[in-house]
Order: sequence, then C-alpha cells, then structure tokens
Amino acid sequence: MLGFLKNPVVVTAEINMNLVALTVMGLISRLWGLSYPQAVVFDEVYYGQFVSLYMKRIFFVDDSGPPFGHMLLALGGYLGGFDGNFLWNRIGAEYSVNVPVQSLRLLPALAGALCVPLAYQILVELQFSHCAALGAALLILLENSLITQSRFMLLESILIFFILLAVLSYLKFYNLQRHSFFSGSWWFWLLLTGIACSCAVGVKYMGLFTYILLLAIAGLHFWQMIGDQNLSNVSLICHFLARGLALIIIPVAMYLSFFYVHLTLLYRSGPHDQIMTSAFQASLEGGLARITQGQPLEVAYGSQITLRNVLGKPMQCWLHSHTNTYPIRYENGRGSSHQQQVTCYPFKDVNNWWIVKDPGMQQLVVSNPPRPVRHGHIVQLVHGITTRYLNTHDVAAPLSPHSQEVSCYIDYNISMPAQNLWRVEIVNRESDTDVWKTILSEVRFVHVNTSAVLKLSGASLPEWGYRQLEVVGEKLSKGYHQSMVWNVEEHRYGKSQEQKEREVELHSPTQMDISKNLSFMAKFTELQAQIHLLGNVVTWASANVAAVVYMCLSLWYLIRRRRRIYDIPEGKWQRWVSAGRICVGGWAVNYLPFFVMEKTLFLYHYLPALTFQILLIPIVLQHLSDHLCSSLLLKSMFSALTVAWFSSVYLVYCTFSPVTYGKPSLSVAELKQLRWKDSWNILIRKQ
Repeated sequence: MLGFLKNPVVVTAEINMNLVALTVMGLISRLWGLSYPQAVVFDEVYYGQFVSLYMKRIFFVDDSGPPFGHMLLALGGYLGGFDGNFLWNRIGAEYSVNVPVQSLRLLPALAGALCVPLAYQILVELQFSHCAALGAALLILLENSLITQSRFMLLESILIFFILLAVLSYLKFYNLQRHSFFSGSWWFWLLLTGIACSCAVGVKYMGLFTYILLLAIAGLHFWQMIGDQNLSNVSLICHFLARGLALIIIPVAMYLSFFYVHLTLLYRSGPHDQIMTSAFQASLEGGLARITQGQPLEVAYGSQITLRNVLGKPMQCWLHSHTNTYPIRYENGRGSSHQQQVTCYPFKDVNNWWIVKDPGMQQLVVSNPPRPVRHGHIVQLVHGITTRYLNTHDVAAPLSPHSQEVSCYIDYNISMPAQNLWRVEIVNRESDTDVWKTILSEVRFVHVNTSAVLKLSGASLPEWGYRQLEVVGEKLSKGYHQSMVWNVEEHRYGKSQEQKEREVELHSPTQMDISKNLSFMAKFTELQAQIHLLGNVVTWASANVAAVVYMCLSLWYLIRRRRRIYDIPEGKWQRWVSAGRICVGGWAVNYLPFFVMEKTLFLYHYLPALTFQILLIPIVLQHLSDHLCSSLLLKSMFSALTVAWFSSVYLVYCTFSPVTYGKPSLSVAELKQLRWKDSWNILIRKQ
C-alpha cells in the first residue's frame, strides 16, 4: 500500500519567462524611487484630502466618481499607519514625517506595473504571437505618461488595471468555453470578469464603457451559441443564467457594496454633510444627530419647529423672520405691505423657530396626549420670538413680482385682513393619513386663501433684508420643485404658554436619534441624486415613435390576418406578439396607472416604462429591415439611416453630458444654448 512512497513526488510547471521578466520590469519602472518627490504632486492634493477623511472616519462626497478608488488609496495609507493629520492645501507642499508617502503611492504603482503583463496576456488570448504580445507589453512599460500616472496617488493606473483585467478575464473565459463548459477555470474567469468590471466602474464612471462593451460582446457570443444545435435548451438556460449572475447580478451587488462600505466607514459628521438632507445628516455621529437626539418624531399642534428648505441651493437655509418690516416702497417705486419680513436664513438662529398652531384654539403648547398634524390638516405658523403669524396675500414679492409677498402679519387697522391659514401637504407620504414627521417628512405649505405655495425663490434681498434669501408665495403652482418643499429639522413639544418662558425655551438646545430610520438604499440614492436627471431627447422621442409604429403595424397585421392574409410567417408573428407582450405591456403597466393616482410625480417615475419602450426600438428596426425593406438598396439605405440615428443619439448624449455628469463647467451662454425649447427650465446660478 505504501509503494507510491518509493518514488519522489514530482510537480512540473510551465513558467512563461517573458511574463515573469515583464512583471519584474514593470515593478521596477513603477516602484523605483517611489517616495520622490517628498511633496504633493498635482491631484494628490485632491485625493489626499479624501484619504485623510477616511483615516478620521469623516463623511465626504466626491461627485466626480464612486468611492472604490478612494478606498483603495486610503488602504495604502492605512497599511502605512497614516493618521490623516496632514493639511492638503497646495501642490508642492512638503510632506511631513508622519505621512507614509511610499504606502500612499504603492497601490497605484502596483496597478500600473501589472498593466504590463496584462497587456501581454491579452494579445496572447487574442491568438496573436508572443512576439506581438511582447511588443505591446513593452510599449506599455515604456509609455512615459503611464509611468507618471502610476507613480503618484492618482486613480488612472488603477482604472486601467481593472479594465485590462476585465478584458483578459473575459477572453480567457471565452477561449475556455470552446472545450470546457462549467469547469472550475471557466467559472473563475467568468466571475472575475464581472468583478473586474464592477471594480472598474467603482474606481471611475469611465469604467462603465468597458463594462458595456464586454456585455455587448458576451451577448453576441451567447446569441451565436443559441444557433448551436449540439446544445440543449437546458444547457442554453444554464449558460444564460451563469452570465446573468456573473456579469450583471454580482457587479451590481459589488457596486452597492462599495457604497455600503463607504458609508459604514464614514460615520462622523464633517463639512460635506451640509449639502445632504436633514435625514442624512441625522444619521452621522457628531453632527445633526447630536442636536436632534431625543426629539419627538411626530409634529403636533403646539410643536416648536425649525423648517429647512429641501433644495439646499444656492445654500441651505431655514424659514426665518425678524422684527424688521418690508420697506414701504422699493427702489423701483413698487409698494409693499410694510409687514414683518420673512426670509430664508442660512445659519441656525433663534429666529428660525416657529410654533405649529391649531387655528381653532388659542393655546401654543402641546396637549396631553399630543394631537399629531397629518397630511391635509390646516395650521397656522406662529413665529416663536415675535408671535406673529406667517401670512401671504395678493401683494407682489420684493424681488419676484410675479409671486406673492410672504410676511408675518401686523394689524395696521387698514383694509388688509390676516390670511394666515396653511394646508400641510406631505409630498413623500405613503397614504393620505400620514403624520407629519420630524426630518423624515417633506412638506409643502399651501395657502388656503390664494392656493399659493410657500417657496424659496433663491434671490438675495438688498441691504434692508440683510442679504437673506427671498421667500415667496408661488401662485398657480401645478408642478413640483424642491424649492417648495420643507422639512422639520429641530423639534420640541412646546410647554410654555407665557411668552417670556417660551423665549427661554426657544433658546435652549433640542435633542431624537433617527439614524436607524434612514436605510442604506436611501443614503445610496441620495448620493447619486447630486447629478441632474435629464433624458436623451432623441432616445425618448424614438421610443415613443417605436411604440406607435409597433401598435400601428400590429393593428394592420391583425386586420389582414382576419382577412386570411399573412404578411409574415407564423413563427415570426408569434415572436412579434411576444415582444409586444413584454415591451408594450411593460410600458403600459408602468405608465398608465399614474393617471389615476393623486400624487406628485417625478421624472424617475417614468423611467421603468421608458426602459420597456427603449427595448422596443431595435425590435421595430429589425422588423422594418427584414420585412419592409424588400431590396438590397432599401436595406442599405435603412442601415445608413439607422447609423445616422444612432449617431444623433450619441451627439445628444455628448451635448448634454455636462449637465448629466456635472462636469465640465459651462458658461451662461453655453447653458442657454442647451435650452432647445422655451418650456425647458435650466437653472442658471446668479453670481
């Protein structure tokens, strides 16, 4: 039984010395003298700040890309023992002794070095000669710009590494599937393709282009497999599910995990969280959470509240009033009501406090038990310090004459009665009986007498208004805009009926920990929402045209089939009908129900329906090409038109990419050029 021990155990391995040599040369070229210069170089001043914030667990937002690349840079700092204490204030600043320069630059350098053997392997998998592969690797090795980018704390070399790794992994997977289905190596390279694609997108959004390319190639290869009669239906389904798992489900899950880790690590309040909503800020340690801890959740009659405008532009601000009145006449000669000013103030102040009053009762304290305010209830908002009521009337606003002036009412014994009743509308309600909640509820205040909506105009008042932001009553508002939406940030149940005691109460700090009420997905969605949501005009119009063409053709075919005239074979007709069930049916069930819903609608509500419409475009194009273009000339012309159409889609995408991605910055003139229709509203920030 022990006879096998008589002979030695021999392990043989094939080592590609070209690959080894290229890897060593790549490492030398990128790692040699990595700590030089001992000063901040170019965008290290930018990424270094994020590394320091990671080390200190302070929340930040970088709207230029996802967080995975930043986390990798921070990993280098963590491995080197960096404590985050360095002022990244200028390029050329000398690094202090506590900054592990080599560790911070190590991962980008390693990624850049590994790009050299990856280039070699890619050409080998593409069935090119080893000589050609060697030449490609040497070109990568000796490219000065790649060397420079690899040797500093930057993201480009990491991005290129994951892109090349994704391409190589898919090529290895594709070459294996010719003779080895569902083997360990087959699964390894397929899964690594999806993982590398997700990492590439997680480093920079540019990685999405390679991901889409590989998905398209994988789709094409699977389409070719469908025609292989040697494969059973079960085998085809298994192949499809395997690709769906590895190339779609796992990358999406990984992409979400990057943000999950990012938000888990950065749990402390910092300067960046001020641009987020109150709910997001309340989930961070040491910021708004410290202020709001212990607050009551449900707003009741008698509650003392501060109201923050959800828009946050041009800056975050709170509904505010003070003893000063509007000028009797403005500079342009227009008159005002001379009532007490109401503004939006960008700093926390005791004059930001308001009391929610029941119009049918005089008390300004919360009863026992509290009577919560619900969607649709009528309230009065009493300014806490001056005890005057929030009011609006048919008087032009100071800077927005098309809107109504908002004031705190002063009775001058003239023919201008108080109009101080407001209806509370909870925008993000789940039902019409929802209770108005601290931080979580986004509400509109609709004036009962005039139906005007309380709105932040964004304009800065003159000196008489202390340069605070104008608040107006927006008349005849049928749409939705964040400037009309407010949320309660600080909240307490009022206990003092006497004014002097109430002023003492208003000056005291508030303390409700609602961090558990904001889920990871809500935080993730808010991070993505920093980018404008704007559709591609050509795509949207084409989707509508495709739906109309499909329904018209279907009706035409049905009528002719009723007359026993069959324009297309039965098999293709069934495929056409099945496509309609999925695409037209998907569009209908995601769009038509909104006509019977009484709720505020947003652009994103239509996106599921739009997705099904877009899927219909290539179906219609192929059908037109196969069945309505009878001659080669017509097919050629149709193909040329399709290319031109797709080029226009790409052109529109490029044209509007600055407002989609937020970069690069555009001038006022360039922004106005993007206003293709008079009905489009593009916000141009006033300087």
